[in-house]
Amino acid sequence: MSLGTNISYLRKQKKLTQEQLAEKMNVTRQTVSRWETDEVVPELAKLVDMSSVFACKLDMLVKEELSAQGEIYSDIKIKRVASFKMASYVIISPNPEDDVNGYMERWAVNSGLKAACPDAKLIGWDFPFVSLEQQNRFGMRGYAAAYVIPERFETECPGVHYLENIEADYAVITITEPFVQAFERIPAAYKMIMEYLQANNFKEKQQDNIISCFEHVYEKDEVTFMDVYIHVDGVTKADAFSQFI
Repeated sequence: MSLGTNISYLRKQKKLTQEQLAEKMNVTRQTVSRWETDEVVPELAKLVDMSSVFACKLDMLVKEELSAQGEIYSDIKIKRVASFKMASYVIISPNPEDDVNGYMERWAVNSGLKAACPDAKLIGWDFPFVSLEQQNRFGMRGYAAAYVIPERFETECPGVHYLENIEADYAVITITEPFVQAFERIPAAYKMIMEYLQANNFKEKQQDNIISCFEHVYEKDEVTFMDVYIHVDGVTKADAFSQFI
Protein backbone atom coordinates (compact mmCIF):
# COMPACT_ATOMS: atom_id res chain seq x y z
CA MET A 1 0.00 0.00 0.00
CA SER A 2 1.29 3.47 -0.93
CA LEU A 3 0.05 6.57 0.87
CA GLY A 4 1.07 8.65 -2.12
CA THR A 5 -1.00 6.45 -4.43
CA ASN A 6 -3.99 6.88 -2.14
CA ILE A 7 -3.61 10.67 -2.17
CA SER A 8 -3.34 10.72 -5.96
CA TYR A 9 -6.33 8.38 -6.34
CA LEU A 10 -8.58 10.39 -4.02
CA ARG A 11 -7.52 13.69 -5.57
CA LYS A 12 -8.53 12.41 -9.01
CA GLN A 13 -11.77 10.99 -7.61
CA LYS A 14 -12.59 14.47 -6.34
CA LYS A 15 -11.60 15.88 -9.76
CA LEU A 16 -8.98 18.15 -8.23
CA THR A 17 -5.72 19.19 -9.86
CA GLN A 18 -2.53 19.18 -7.81
CA GLU A 19 -2.75 22.97 -7.74
CA GLN A 20 -6.32 22.90 -6.40
CA LEU A 21 -5.47 20.38 -3.69
CA ALA A 22 -2.39 22.41 -2.77
CA GLU A 23 -4.56 25.51 -2.33
CA LYS A 24 -6.96 23.64 -0.05
CA MET A 25 -4.05 22.28 2.00
CA ASN A 26 -2.13 25.60 2.12
CA VAL A 27 0.96 24.07 0.51
CA THR A 28 2.67 24.32 -2.86
CA ARG A 29 1.88 22.16 -5.88
CA GLN A 30 5.39 20.73 -5.60
CA THR A 31 4.59 19.54 -2.06
CA VAL A 32 1.50 17.69 -3.29
CA SER A 33 3.59 16.13 -6.04
CA ARG A 34 6.16 14.96 -3.49
CA TRP A 35 3.37 13.49 -1.33
CA GLU A 36 1.99 11.54 -4.27
CA THR A 37 5.38 10.10 -5.21
CA ASP A 38 6.03 9.12 -1.57
CA GLU A 39 9.07 11.36 -1.52
CA VAL A 40 7.65 13.14 1.53
CA VAL A 41 5.11 11.92 4.10
CA PRO A 42 2.53 14.57 5.09
CA GLU A 43 2.53 15.56 8.74
CA LEU A 44 -0.39 14.35 10.85
CA ALA A 45 -2.26 17.66 10.81
CA LYS A 46 -2.17 17.68 7.01
CA LEU A 47 -3.41 14.07 6.88
CA VAL A 48 -6.35 15.01 9.10
CA ASP A 49 -7.18 17.98 6.85
CA MET A 50 -6.79 15.77 3.79
CA SER A 51 -9.22 13.16 5.10
CA SER A 52 -11.76 15.95 5.52
CA VAL A 53 -11.20 17.23 1.97
CA PHE A 54 -11.52 13.70 0.57
CA ALA A 55 -14.46 12.78 2.88
CA CYS A 56 -12.81 9.59 4.08
CA LYS A 57 -11.62 8.16 7.39
CA LEU A 58 -8.01 8.84 8.36
CA ASP A 59 -7.23 5.12 8.78
CA MET A 60 -8.59 4.44 5.28
CA LEU A 61 -6.28 7.10 3.86
CA VAL A 62 -3.15 5.75 5.52
CA LYS A 63 -3.83 2.00 5.75
CA GLU A 64 -6.01 0.81 2.85
CA GLU A 65 -5.24 0.36 -0.83
CA LEU A 66 -7.91 2.70 -2.14
CA SER A 67 -6.96 2.46 -5.80
CA ALA A 68 -7.97 -1.22 -5.71
CA GLN A 69 -11.39 -0.18 -4.38
CA GLY A 70 -11.82 2.01 -7.43
CA GLU A 71 -12.09 -1.13 -9.56
CA ILE A 72 -14.93 -2.42 -7.38
CA TYR A 73 -16.84 0.66 -6.16
CA SER A 74 -18.09 3.70 -8.01
CA ASP A 75 -18.09 7.22 -6.63
CA ILE A 76 -20.95 7.89 -4.23
CA LYS A 77 -23.61 10.15 -5.70
CA ILE A 78 -26.78 11.76 -4.40
CA LYS A 79 -29.73 10.87 -6.63
CA ARG A 80 -33.29 12.10 -6.54
CA VAL A 81 -35.44 9.05 -7.25
CA ALA A 82 -38.91 9.77 -8.60
CA SER A 83 -41.92 8.17 -6.94
CA PHE A 84 -42.70 4.65 -8.08
CA LYS A 85 -45.20 1.87 -7.44
CA MET A 86 -44.10 -1.63 -6.58
CA ALA A 87 -45.32 -5.13 -5.79
CA SER A 88 -43.44 -6.60 -2.83
CA TYR A 89 -43.14 -9.79 -0.80
CA VAL A 90 -41.18 -10.80 2.30
CA ILE A 91 -39.68 -14.19 3.14
CA ILE A 92 -38.02 -15.25 6.39
CA SER A 93 -35.81 -18.28 5.85
CA PRO A 94 -32.18 -19.44 6.06
CA ASN A 95 -31.67 -18.15 2.49
CA PRO A 96 -34.26 -15.39 2.08
CA GLU A 97 -32.68 -13.51 -0.85
CA ASP A 98 -32.84 -16.46 -3.24
CA ASP A 99 -36.22 -17.60 -1.90
CA VAL A 100 -37.99 -14.25 -2.25
CA ASN A 101 -36.36 -13.40 -5.59
CA GLY A 102 -37.54 -16.74 -6.97
CA TYR A 103 -41.03 -16.09 -5.64
CA MET A 104 -41.17 -12.63 -7.21
CA GLU A 105 -39.88 -13.90 -10.54
CA ARG A 106 -42.73 -16.44 -10.62
CA TRP A 107 -45.20 -13.71 -9.68
CA ALA A 108 -43.88 -11.49 -12.48
CA VAL A 109 -44.60 -14.26 -14.99
CA ASN A 110 -48.05 -15.12 -13.58
CA SER A 111 -49.12 -11.48 -13.38
CA GLY A 112 -48.07 -10.75 -16.94
CA LEU A 113 -45.47 -8.20 -15.84
CA LYS A 114 -42.62 -10.04 -17.58
CA ALA A 115 -44.54 -10.14 -20.85
CA ALA A 116 -45.66 -6.52 -20.67
CA CYS A 117 -42.46 -5.05 -19.20
CA PRO A 118 -39.44 -7.34 -19.78
CA ASP A 119 -37.12 -4.73 -18.25
CA ALA A 120 -39.11 -4.30 -15.02
CA LYS A 121 -36.64 -3.79 -12.18
CA LEU A 122 -36.40 -6.01 -9.12
CA ILE A 123 -35.14 -4.37 -5.93
CA GLY A 124 -34.59 -5.79 -2.45
CA TRP A 125 -33.82 -4.87 1.14
CA ASP A 126 -33.28 -6.50 4.52
CA PHE A 127 -36.41 -7.22 6.55
CA PRO A 128 -35.43 -6.58 10.19
CA PHE A 129 -38.48 -7.95 12.02
CA VAL A 130 -37.15 -11.42 12.73
CA SER A 131 -37.38 -12.86 16.25
CA LEU A 132 -34.29 -13.85 18.21
CA GLU A 133 -35.50 -17.45 18.22
CA GLN A 134 -35.81 -17.46 14.44
CA GLN A 135 -32.31 -15.99 14.14
CA ASN A 136 -30.45 -17.95 16.80
CA ARG A 137 -32.26 -21.28 16.84
CA PHE A 138 -33.11 -21.68 13.17
CA GLY A 139 -30.58 -19.42 11.45
CA MET A 140 -33.27 -17.42 9.69
CA ARG A 141 -33.12 -13.93 8.23
CA GLY A 142 -35.67 -11.72 6.51
CA TYR A 143 -35.48 -10.17 3.07
CA ALA A 144 -38.02 -8.24 0.98
CA ALA A 145 -38.08 -8.06 -2.80
CA ALA A 146 -40.22 -5.85 -5.02
CA TYR A 147 -40.82 -5.32 -8.71
CA VAL A 148 -41.11 -1.70 -9.77
CA ILE A 149 -44.40 -1.45 -11.66
CA PRO A 150 -44.68 0.99 -14.57
CA GLU A 151 -47.73 3.25 -14.50
CA ARG A 152 -49.17 1.69 -17.64
CA PHE A 153 -49.20 -1.81 -16.14
CA GLU A 154 -52.27 -3.10 -14.29
CA THR A 155 -52.90 -6.47 -12.70
CA GLU A 156 -55.06 -8.07 -10.05
CA CYS A 157 -52.65 -10.95 -9.49
CA PRO A 158 -52.65 -11.78 -5.74
CA GLY A 159 -49.77 -12.85 -3.53
CA VAL A 160 -47.96 -9.50 -3.17
CA HIS A 161 -48.25 -6.28 -1.23
CA TYR A 162 -48.72 -3.18 -3.39
CA LEU A 163 -46.84 -0.08 -2.20
CA GLU A 164 -45.73 3.34 -3.43
CA ASN A 165 -42.34 4.88 -2.70
CA ILE A 166 -42.65 8.66 -2.85
CA GLU A 167 -39.98 10.89 -4.40
CA ALA A 168 -36.86 10.86 -2.25
CA ASP A 169 -33.12 11.52 -2.20
CA TYR A 170 -30.67 8.64 -1.92
CA ALA A 171 -26.93 8.22 -1.62
CA VAL A 172 -25.97 5.60 -4.19
CA ILE A 173 -22.88 3.47 -4.81
CA THR A 174 -22.36 0.79 -7.47
CA ILE A 175 -20.50 -2.44 -6.70
CA THR A 176 -18.86 -4.41 -9.51
CA GLU A 177 -19.27 -8.21 -9.15
CA PRO A 178 -20.78 -7.95 -5.66
CA PHE A 179 -21.18 -11.70 -5.20
CA VAL A 180 -17.52 -12.56 -5.80
CA GLN A 181 -16.93 -11.69 -2.13
CA ALA A 182 -20.49 -10.97 -1.04
CA PHE A 183 -19.86 -10.84 2.72
CA GLU A 184 -17.04 -8.34 2.20
CA ARG A 185 -18.01 -6.18 -0.79
CA ILE A 186 -21.65 -5.50 0.06
CA PRO A 187 -21.17 -4.54 3.74
CA ALA A 188 -18.17 -2.42 2.72
CA ALA A 189 -20.38 -0.48 0.30
CA TYR A 190 -22.84 0.34 3.06
CA LYS A 191 -19.96 1.40 5.30
CA MET A 192 -18.54 3.67 2.59
CA ILE A 193 -21.91 5.39 2.12
CA MET A 194 -22.37 5.94 5.86
CA GLU A 195 -18.89 7.43 6.16
CA TYR A 196 -19.58 9.66 3.16
CA LEU A 197 -22.85 10.89 4.71
CA GLN A 198 -21.15 11.60 8.01
CA ALA A 199 -18.27 13.47 6.38
CA ASN A 200 -20.64 15.60 4.28
CA ASN A 201 -23.15 16.31 7.06
CA PHE A 202 -25.95 14.31 5.46
CA LYS A 203 -28.18 12.16 7.63
CA GLU A 204 -29.71 8.77 7.00
CA LYS A 205 -33.46 9.27 7.26
CA GLN A 206 -36.38 6.97 7.99
CA GLN A 207 -39.76 8.14 6.79
CA ASP A 208 -43.15 6.63 6.03
CA ASN A 209 -43.73 5.73 2.37
CA ILE A 210 -39.99 5.74 1.68
CA ILE A 211 -37.76 2.66 1.70
CA SER A 212 -34.80 3.55 3.92
CA CYS A 213 -32.36 1.47 1.84
CA PHE A 214 -32.52 -1.02 -1.00
CA GLU A 215 -30.39 -2.86 -3.56
CA HIS A 216 -30.74 -3.35 -7.30
CA VAL A 217 -28.77 -6.10 -9.08
CA TYR A 218 -28.33 -6.12 -12.86
CA GLU A 219 -25.99 -7.29 -15.59
CA LYS A 220 -24.27 -5.29 -18.30
CA ASP A 221 -21.84 -6.71 -20.87
CA GLU A 222 -21.79 -10.00 -18.91
CA VAL A 223 -20.69 -8.20 -15.71
CA THR A 224 -22.86 -8.18 -12.57
CA PHE A 225 -23.44 -4.89 -10.76
CA MET A 226 -25.30 -3.92 -7.61
CA ASP A 227 -26.54 -0.40 -6.85
CA VAL A 228 -26.95 0.30 -3.13
CA TYR A 229 -29.37 3.11 -2.18
CA ILE A 230 -29.61 4.75 1.26
CA HIS A 231 -32.22 7.45 1.90
CA VAL A 232 -30.73 10.74 3.09
CA ASP A 233 -31.89 14.04 4.55
CA GLY A 234 -30.42 17.51 4.25
CA VAL A 235 -30.07 17.41 0.44
CA THR A 236 -30.34 20.55 -1.70
CA LYS A 237 -31.21 20.71 -5.38
CA ALA A 238 -27.55 21.34 -6.13
CA ASP A 239 -26.55 18.12 -4.36
CA ALA A 240 -28.94 15.78 -6.16
CA PHE A 241 -29.69 14.94 -9.76
CA SER A 242 -32.94 13.32 -10.81
CA GLN A 243 -33.15 9.68 -11.72
CA PHE A 244 -36.12 7.49 -12.53
CA ILE A 245 -35.58 4.03 -11.14
